[in-house]
Amino acid sequence: MEMTDLTDKEKMLSGKLYFGGVEELMKERENARILTHEFNSISPDFYNKKNEILKRLFGSLGDNFCIEQPIRCDYGYNIHIGENFYSNFNLTILDCAEVIIGDCVFIAPNVSIFTAGHPIDHELRNSMLEYAFPIKIGNNVWIGGNTVINPGITIGDNSVIGSGSVVTKNIPSNVVAAGNPCKVLREITDDE
Repeated sequence: MEMTDLTDKEKMLSGKLYFGGVEELMKERENARILTHEFNSISPDFYNKKNEILKRLFGSLGDNFCIEQPIRCDYGYNIHIGENFYSNFNLTILDCAEVIIGDCVFIAPNVSIFTAGHPIDHELRNSMLEYAFPIKIGNNVWIGGNTVINPGITIGDNSVIGSGSVVTKNIPSNVVAAGNPCKVLREITDDE
């Protein structure tokens, strides 16, 4: 199948330039906004109802999780979360491509995970083309508050990302990384 034969959704999911304003994708984003609005509007003590909504929204979700209100996402179905997941307030995931989050991941407030991007070339950007690259967060990862994770990033198992980081390059396993741009500060030792 040639690239011209692909739908914009297929292009989006395969990392090619696509138009996000096509009807199919607009309807899918609207569905995600309806579900996130419903989730964000429910009384915090309605645990079962909130969890039901999240299971309808996300592509997959482990059995043991806690996601604080509010959340935002583009589609929801591209988000896959493992067991023992916790995210604090104001999690934003632009999931135009897959976001795979492992087991035992903790996310602090105001974290943004962006698979979506726009071309650097102004003519392409002004034509409303965009792209999306998947993000993978390993097991046992802790992401500090106000962190931004950019398209195409992998964060390895057991790593810690310091608050306020802007992750522009892959982070290996078993490290503490922080900064803008986020850089490895040191390896995590057995003493810790």
